[in-house]
Amino acid sequence: MTVIAKNPIMSGFYPDPSICAVGEDYYLVNSTFAYFPGLPIIHSKDLVHWEQIGNAMHRESQLPLQGSGHSQGLFAPTIRYHEGMFYVICTNVSHGGNYIVTAQNPEGPWSEPYYLEGAQGIDPSLFFDEDGRCYYTGTRPNPDGCKYNGDWYIWIQELDINEMKLIGEPMDVWNGAMRNVIWPEGPHLYKKNGYYYIMHAEGGTGPDHAVTICRSRDLFGPYENNTCNPILTHRHLGKEYPIRYVGHADLFETKNGEWYMVMLAVRQQNGYTTLGRETFLAKVEWENDWPVVNPLVGMLTKEVEIALPEWNPMTDKESYTYRNKDSVAALGEAKDYDFTTINKLGHEFLFLRNPHKDMYQLKEKEGLWLTCGKETLKEEASPSYICIRQEHHNFQAAVKLVTDNLQGNERAGMVLVQSNAYHLRIELDKEHAYMIVCEFSEDRLLGECSIAGGVTEIYIRLEGLQATMGIVENGKEVPVVSAVDIHVLSTEVAGGFVGCTVGLYATANGEESEQAACFKHFKYQI
Repeated sequence: MTVIAKNPIMSGFYPDPSICAVGEDYYLVNSTFAYFPGLPIIHSKDLVHWEQIGNAMHRESQLPLQGSGHSQGLFAPTIRYHEGMFYVICTNVSHGGNYIVTAQNPEGPWSEPYYLEGAQGIDPSLFFDEDGRCYYTGTRPNPDGCKYNGDWYIWIQELDINEMKLIGEPMDVWNGAMRNVIWPEGPHLYKKNGYYYIMHAEGGTGPDHAVTICRSRDLFGPYENNTCNPILTHRHLGKEYPIRYVGHADLFETKNGEWYMVMLAVRQQNGYTTLGRETFLAKVEWENDWPVVNPLVGMLTKEVEIALPEWNPMTDKESYTYRNKDSVAALGEAKDYDFTTINKLGHEFLFLRNPHKDMYQLKEKEGLWLTCGKETLKEEASPSYICIRQEHHNFQAAVKLVTDNLQGNERAGMVLVQSNAYHLRIELDKEHAYMIVCEFSEDRLLGECSIAGGVTEIYIRLEGLQATMGIVENGKEVPVVSAVDIHVLSTEVAGGFVGCTVGLYATANGEESEQAACFKHFKYQI
């Protein structure tokens, strides 16, 4: 029995994937940078259908993000399982460095972070050897001094998993497959047929990104380069190829003995990336004790055939989705949130940095009351912003809200956010709707219109790199601005490592306020 996975398996802002197999279950985790909660825990039984069952960093005490830039915060997690315990290791580049959190149940709760003294660099990973000993693998600057930007090394050190302390001596074991390589990163350590393998990314997480691998009979090397490196890249396919930036991969084996790889890649439109780095899947075969990715093809494919029985979290009574029907939205699908009936937000909702405790309140039959925060989206602070990931190039998001009680500089509405310096906003006061684009940290008014008061419905529709923004009157869409060029909301212009999010926003624009806007409904349609 087989099923067909379609790439990307996680569409939208799901970068730096790591995965582990536990019996018939597969658990995936991704970077989240300055968004809270952090590190989504995503589960599947067939590698086709996925459900988000929690977040590894779900309490403010675990995840300080104050002052973090959009592409700071949490970098490149790894998830592993050993003797009844799940481990996620990650880097908070803004606060604390490298740490581990643990859970017996991947749905949570997850522990407070154990920060690792002496763990330099970023992109940590864990490896449990056959004798039960645990080893830390990471990447750090060349210990002899960087000769150029990106001159880093991969290093290994034993980790006492009971005391959460590095022990023994750190060993620099590899600095990449290519001569004068830049940014050897995202290393993972594996063992198969008596060989230790280090698989990592190099070339930077952009057009030259690549997956390479080396092996050794001894954990600490010396490591032998694979003469077929890189084992996966799209950098040779040119800038017009629709899938680019392929790299940062993790290997795993299914219960049937088949091997697969998850990795990040982007789907550009006219050379621009607004969705961010997404999670893709590929088949792996072993030849001469080396992995070969998608044999006979050598690049990512639109579909991947998988020898597993089909699983549907919507009908499996044991699944998180089935057990939490009222608060779960399907990944990659249309979403419809009626805030007048919801008593809690699902795991897919995100905030920027650490949200204020009184930021929002869900009231039965009324809706979601979002406080007009002093902060705006243009600051590296914690604005009143509640969002989900943009998962499609073409979609329409709409909200119904009441702003009759807002005064002065208080505004509320909907936003498509790339970063604090680049976003698209519809803001309402009591009488008007304003369509605004923020570029290079500067606002530009695109258009405005009057509103009748009471419940107002606003929408943003994206068709590739063009946006339409407007209101709905008597059930009919009334566009206020059309053909808005949003290529600036891309990685190529804005920089960084994130994709766009879309959601609810309220601000008092620098003033203290106790007022709140009432959001009745939020839809994401494809």
